[in-house]
Amino acid sequence: MSMEDKVVVTCALTGVLTDPAKFNVPVTPQEMADATAQAYNACASAVHCHFRDQRDGMGALPTWDIKSVGDILSAIKERVPDIIICMSTGVVGDDLSGPLGCIEAFKPELAACNAGSLNYLKIRKDGAWAWPPMLFDNPVEKVQKFLEVMAANKTIPEFECFDTGIVRSVSLYKANGMFEGDPHLSFVMGVESGMPANPDLIPILKDELPQNAHWQVIATGPGREKIWNLHRRCVDLGGNVRTGLEDTFYLPDGGRATDNGQLVEALVKIVHEVGRKVASTSEAREILGVLR
Repeated sequence: MSMEDKVVVTCALTGVLTDPAKFNVPVTPQEMADATAQAYNACASAVHCHFRDQRDGMGALPTWDIKSVGDILSAIKERVPDIIICMSTGVVGDDLSGPLGCIEAFKPELAACNAGSLNYLKIRKDGAWAWPPMLFDNPVEKVQKFLEVMAANKTIPEFECFDTGIVRSVSLYKANGMFEGDPHLSFVMGVESGMPANPDLIPILKDELPQNAHWQVIATGPGREKIWNLHRRCVDLGGNVRTGLEDTFYLPDGGRATDNGQLVEALVKIVHEVGRKVASTSEAREILGVLR
């Protein structure tokens, strides 16, 4: 079986603001390390990490505190030295000192690079906003700053794309010389004001990819059938895949996942059913160009 038949499986361990008092998401260094081990043992080769503030004893809020982030990363690497870590970087506003400082301090192999702006909206059944409408602002100047720091620290950017035009923008960044190497794109599907969780959209997005691009689907939002159908179509069309408690709490049969390992196991089962194989960590590094 060629490397083209191998699928890189990533586990997104915890969300940005998911309340650990209400949901079983890992937040402490030990919990993050345990969740990584669960994902790795289920055949994930990479983990996508958000970081929670350890100073309040609750882990309810996101943080770029160097000690909190360092303690989490150290715990993960001590428990699973072989895992690939993709660091989250998303922030609203112009102050990038937190995520840029963490990239410089820890030099992750991969880091998210939000590739364009989005009105981040969600509506309740009664028509009221689920939260105050906000702009997730990622203008070109902001993307450029992230890419410069990533390049200086040999961190490969993973371009998160919430809409079709953002997917197309990555080709423009490449043509402009904003980054080098093969592009890595994530199609974020299911956010209410972004791309819909529609499997029929994936072939269209794939046609808009830059040359030599690697890609995956991040399937989120309500409707477990939509989420898992997206994964199946993605694998069938040659993409990589991501799951985890950041993205969904529900398994394909409708049951609620109690840990990240269960979600990875379900995704790996789909990979095998489609007729592809899961990439090991060494194969994933080769596929993604992570050579350090």
